[in-house]
Amino acid sequence: MKVIRDLPAARTFLQRQELWEADDLSPQLAHGIARVFGQRLSLNEAVYRILKDVRQCGDKAVLDYTRRIDGVEMKGLEVSREERKEAEARVPKDVLDSLSFAAERIRDYQNEARRYAVGGFQKCGLGQRVTPLERVGIYVPGGTGLYPSTVLMTAIPARVAGVAEIALATPPGKEGHIASVVLAAANIARVDRVFKVGGAQAIGALAFGTQTIPRVDKIFGPGNVFVQAAKRMVFGVVGIDTIQGPTEAVTIADDSIDPGWCVADLLAQAEHDPESASILITNSSELARKVEERVEDELQGAAREAVMRQSLDRHGAIIVVDTVEEAIDLSNLYAPEHLSLCVRDAQDYVPMVKNAGALFLGRHSTHVLGDYVAGPSHALPTGGAARHSSALGINDFLKVTSVIALSSKDAGPLLRHGATIARAEGFEAHALALDVRSSEVAD
Repeated sequence: MKVIRDLPAARTFLQRQELWEADDLSPQLAHGIARVFGQRLSLNEAVYRILKDVRQCGDKAVLDYTRRIDGVEMKGLEVSREERKEAEARVPKDVLDSLSFAAERIRDYQNEARRYAVGGFQKCGLGQRVTPLERVGIYVPGGTGLYPSTVLMTAIPARVAGVAEIALATPPGKEGHIASVVLAAANIARVDRVFKVGGAQAIGALAFGTQTIPRVDKIFGPGNVFVQAAKRMVFGVVGIDTIQGPTEAVTIADDSIDPGWCVADLLAQAEHDPESASILITNSSELARKVEERVEDELQGAAREAVMRQSLDRHGAIIVVDTVEEAIDLSNLYAPEHLSLCVRDAQDYVPMVKNAGALFLGRHSTHVLGDYVAGPSHALPTGGAARHSSALGINDFLKVTSVIALSSKDAGPLLRHGATIARAEGFEAHALALDVRSSEVAD
């Protein structure tokens, strides 16, 4: 894990790199693509081919790619209500209780947010009408981990927003089944339909529709590079939430926090993925020294030690600065997904924070609580997108329609100015459409 004590070097380290090139494949990815397609293709070429086949052949293509890519032979794609009920019965009671507890907190938070989001207005013949999306698709990754929390954090805001139908897609295991805990979370979140499909073929199925999987209006959820490339390609055919990259967390701390707590938070973030970023910025040289020493001790024998080491070696850092203000300035440059302010009087520094997906104040507000049970969705902007994007919430599942209902009195003062602008743009027919109404208004 790097230790940086020079401010210019810290800025260089935290400066976002240029966008990853889709053709820059790891040997493992390149080999996998060649195995599936029988030839070398770029990521975009492979994803385009999958999407095209799914669009043309529907279920047949989805099942074929599930066999070729995931090695799973299946006859059907949808998980039945009976299967979902049976799966929930297999989940330990304490896990169900905790999922239900988390769901209630998420629901309460989103219901509170809804009070400020759904109100339209009408004034002088102008207004807004706010309506929920009709059908959305949620993608939940599989592979090396299980993510019932992602089901809750994505589906519940959709349900609170008033979405009529929620379709969930997630990769099947080697036996062709979905993990019981994921199906239990889908039941708790009141997901309407669950489909056993992952990767780019899942995104294509949700975007275009198949014989079994319905076409949705917008797709949400994280996923690997194939999923994110597919989301880019189908954008416009459907809406998407955002392009989500590896998770990242910045902790700004002074000497008021226990070094062991800092280490625990750093390792929790590193546990996600080799590409995760765990960064500590502190104005305490002593804290930096103690954290650096204890990280190695805690790593040894950890359940996901190899993943953690790769993450910390590639993207982890301890940065020593002179002041909390300098630390926040660096964090604003990085625009992290998670930002924890573990400093005295943390609330006083909030106005300085410009870029963060979620802000955690005080040493008890660890970002790990945000992952599971705090209440706000853990679906957050990554890769510096916190400069321009927000945490997932009910607004993402709503659309605003402008309403223009002008009376003769309201329209009168607008006609002449509208016609003048139309003629300045060279659109005479536009101007005439306004002129023909002028006589009635004058009368």
